[in-house]
Amino acid sequence: MPQGHALRVRDFRYLWAAGAAGGFGTSMLVVAVPAHVYAVTGSVLATGVTLAFEHLPSLLLGPVSGVLADRWDRRRLMIATNLAHALAISVVLLARTPETIWLVYVAVLGQGAASVFFRPAVRAHIPATVGTGPALTSANAVSAVTTGVVGLAGPPLGGLLFATSGVEAVVAAAAAAGLLSATAIARTSPRPHPTPGTPPGAPPGAVTKAPVSGAGVAVSGAGVAAAVREGLRVVRRAPGTRALLASDGVYLLANAALTALLIPFGVATFGGSAEVGYLLSALGLGFLLGAPVSRRLVDRLAPRRVIATAQALAGAAFLLLFNSASLPAALAAAVLLGLPGVTVLVAVQTYVQRATPGNLLGRVTAVFLTVEAAATMTGAFAGPALSELSGLPVALNAACAVTLLSSLVTLCLLPSSRPPG
Repeated sequence: MPQGHALRVRDFRYLWAAGAAGGFGTSMLVVAVPAHVYAVTGSVLATGVTLAFEHLPSLLLGPVSGVLADRWDRRRLMIATNLAHALAISVVLLARTPETIWLVYVAVLGQGAASVFFRPAVRAHIPATVGTGPALTSANAVSAVTTGVVGLAGPPLGGLLFATSGVEAVVAAAAAAGLLSATAIARTSPRPHPTPGTPPGAPPGAVTKAPVSGAGVAVSGAGVAAAVREGLRVVRRAPGTRALLASDGVYLLANAALTALLIPFGVATFGGSAEVGYLLSALGLGFLLGAPVSRRLVDRLAPRRVIATAQALAGAAFLLLFNSASLPAALAAAVLLGLPGVTVLVAVQTYVQRATPGNLLGRVTAVFLTVEAAATMTGAFAGPALSELSGLPVALNAACAVTLLSSLVTLCLLPSSRPPG
């Protein structure tokens, strides 16, 4: 495939469109749903509970979601989760009074659960669609940029739509996005389910002659627990995967702390929320510019070198950003941050996909997503807490130092060898 352009693969184009549509619909709810809760209740606590419920499914259901991604038909699972998302978020429309606001919590939990089951399924399905060669790196780069752009554009657009047309319009748009995502996935070709013994780096849709253990059928609670343990055992026994789980957790914790402190920093240093918007736009531009470069780096250089260097450069860019005295300098640092930022995302995901057998990829991906959720929640609380105790500059520079620490963890723990693919 020339230059590994994944978008030339028909089924990946549909997967990409599905992820973009579903992600955009979900991101529109980030501002609109808490704003609706606050408008109905006038309670900061109720709004905070809504935000907490958004992350709860990742912690509670993350490992189980990987089991389903490995045991069930991933294409059908992705379609079902998109339909569940559209149905769940529609429940928000029933919450009109403080007494019925609990329905929003139900809707957020349902929508969050659907997202938790979708993410490991789609990440595990991508190698079966494009293979594990250069096209996989291209697919991950495109996906990372799309996620970043959608994450930047969706929340403000959702907030604007809520302000102008009410929560009904936002819910309708989010539900329609879920249905569009399901339709796009339904247009992809059915593929054989990977079986035990399918090696990492097998061609798209490759299966072995071994029987499928539990694929496509219901499993008992004991069977789910055993499958979760098997996924954890794979991570524990794979030195490279285990090392990346540790270093990526440290990196994401620091990133979440810095993200939580970005708005206070922008307001305190540059004067207002508009300047924060400029910084986010500059970061998005950096992601767009960095994606083609990241693809080439991941394919040509050893993973340890790429990931450790990118994490170190991200830490340095964060230091420049949060110690900038002028807005132009901060904007330049935000653009520079985009290249190592997208490279870390692409390199880690590509490594895991190439190193993990196809029939276990859903579970291993779910382990990473669960650690990601835990690290993100911890960092989002730890950053502001340290800022309250020691001041904003101390908290910002401490989080930058933790980002640099993740690079050291990668250098010390990640083997120098490449995974197959």
